[in-house]
Amino acid sequence: MAVPVDHPPIVPPRVGVLLINLGTPDAPDVASVKRYLLEFLSDGRVVEIPPIVWQPLLRGVILNTRPKRSAAAYAKVWMPEGSPLAVFTRRTAEALQAHVGNGVRVDWAMRYGNPSIASRLQEMKDAGCERILLAPLYPQYSGATTATANDAAFAALAQMRWQPAIRTLPPYHDDPAYIDALKASIQRHLAPLDFAPDLIVASFHGMPERTLHMGDPYHCQCRKTARLLSEAMGREIAVTFQSRFGRAKWLEPATDTTLEGLPEKGVHSVAIITPGFSADCLETLEEIAMEGKETFLSSGGKNFAYLPCLNADAEAITLYTRLFSRELAGWCNITG
Repeated sequence: MAVPVDHPPIVPPRVGVLLINLGTPDAPDVASVKRYLLEFLSDGRVVEIPPIVWQPLLRGVILNTRPKRSAAAYAKVWMPEGSPLAVFTRRTAEALQAHVGNGVRVDWAMRYGNPSIASRLQEMKDAGCERILLAPLYPQYSGATTATANDAAFAALAQMRWQPAIRTLPPYHDDPAYIDALKASIQRHLAPLDFAPDLIVASFHGMPERTLHMGDPYHCQCRKTARLLSEAMGREIAVTFQSRFGRAKWLEPATDTTLEGLPEKGVHSVAIITPGFSADCLETLEEIAMEGKETFLSSGGKNFAYLPCLNADAEAITLYTRLFSRELAGWCNITG
């Protein structure tokens, strides 16, 4: 039967994958950072304090002091193409798109900032994606990361008349493909070093300790990632937690105090990895590669190496291809 002349254009149905990462300001300036922090720190999953208590503090002292410091930190790591997190996430989407071909549309979004999850979901739907895999790139699950990314996607779907079918990528902290990718990446980055590290430290983003007692599996999944990686590499890997904020008790041991104390324990050469991050960002490049190095060396350490995240490297593309091949089963077939 012929399509009526006034019928909306028909787009061939497709399968889509939306890579989701945390977020970034649009520029390393105070105004952009302030907008980003307002959105980020207003998320009830990120800061679990009643808004009536938290919002006056956020909009008062915090947003009138922290953006200047954060903007200066972002300026240290900003790339010609933009924020490192956005650059590496975009490159990952482009590399995956080239790898899987036109059978699957691969796009990317940020939970906070741009491009937004809502905008990319709508564009993917307009392009014919009737089935979409949401892929928050957080190996370990946390309510403040994976859950809030899915929340934002579901909120956007609630505004759509014609919703695509949705699947979500589960945490992959203990997936053999992830451990294989980490091991291969670490070995590749250790090879050119002019020293052999006495210890490898795995620094994960911190969370308030109360999240563990409230049932969040993040801490346990971080520990399992490190244990499996240690077994795969046949050497000790120490676990620490970074990025403490506020007065609450956070997961321990802390990365900064650990690095400070290692030299007096006889550890003079260290390599540090951040296996809770899929892509390098402010927290890895400024807090660890710069500040962490300064802390370690000024405390008597001799050799320090920060080993990059998987980013859009070959190990990452192999990992995501294996994960997505499994999660898209029954919708389409991809190989890699």
